[in-house]
Amino acid sequence: MELGIYSFGEATPDPETGRTISAHERVRRLLDEIELADRVGLDVYGLGEHHRREFVVSAPAVVLAAAATRTKRIRLTSAVSVISSDDPVRVFQSFATLDLVSDGRAEIMAGRGSFTESFPLFGYDLADYDELFEEKLELLLKIRESERVTWRGRHRASIEDLPVFPRPVQDPLPIWIAVGGHPESVVRAGRLGLPLALAIIGGEPRRFVPLVDLYRQAGRRAGHDPAKLRVSINSHGLIEEDSGQAGDDAYAAYSYVMAKIGRERGWAPPSREQFERERGPLGANLVGTPDEVAAKIVYEHELFGFDRFLIQLSVGTLPHEKVLHAIELFGTKVAPIVRREVEKGSVIAMPAGGSAG
Repeated sequence: MELGIYSFGEATPDPETGRTISAHERVRRLLDEIELADRVGLDVYGLGEHHRREFVVSAPAVVLAAAATRTKRIRLTSAVSVISSDDPVRVFQSFATLDLVSDGRAEIMAGRGSFTESFPLFGYDLADYDELFEEKLELLLKIRESERVTWRGRHRASIEDLPVFPRPVQDPLPIWIAVGGHPESVVRAGRLGLPLALAIIGGEPRRFVPLVDLYRQAGRRAGHDPAKLRVSINSHGLIEEDSGQAGDDAYAAYSYVMAKIGRERGWAPPSREQFERERGPLGANLVGTPDEVAAKIVYEHELFGFDRFLIQLSVGTLPHEKVLHAIELFGTKVAPIVRREVEKGSVIAMPAGGSAG
């Protein structure tokens, strides 16, 4: 089982100072964070692609390539690459190059993305949202499968027996399908035999068990080896020694981002009461002490039997030292507990109420 972190490279106001750091400083901090995650023994670091003022990473492969030169073993993935509005040839080439730079540690997490700014930016019609993803994913998989490619579609010029270079160290280059909870999406991933990254950022994780079951059923029906139908759970979190302080810090950052997005989408603003439910024993968010966070990961492993768990540190900007400390606690405190308990097949008892543990 793998444990790791993902980030959107948020550049929102610091709740303590009100200051928004520059994109230059945020990228420098990201590289520090990835380097520390590698040093404390975490397995994966992912960066999401966005095209908004609040997030500095529009080209994950570039930042991950910089991180590759400062790390030794951690796997480096997008989280996600919005392939619907990108060119699959360039996506493959970028991550194949990252794979070469990192000595075989690159991955692609392909998804539709949680925002839509990239579609008009790159000249695509949102009316073609579903068809674009299916078509671009098909081409990406063809490129991965063979050096020479023949392909035809509606939304990109055809390719007639042309080579795509460079080829990566890994054969095949890992491609995960990232989903947010649509049954059709998990069935597609299972039918294609691709690993599934499921974002659980609200509600109770146990509600998502039928989706993971559906994914595995679809994979088996399509004739894929069940051992290759890997699952990653991706959720929000923050780790500190004091559970109450972790809740205060996480909520300050979370509430700014969710309120801003909510205003754009017509959602009600978040409340502290709602946030506390989400970080409660059976909620989706992993905000608390190392013991509390470890207990929730082990609990979710019992639910899903996942192969990978990624925590987003954090939703919104936090002081750099708090993020670094959370990464250190994840690698040195949480990960050893989780690995030990999963190896033993243990179930850590969850308390009846209160915070994350």
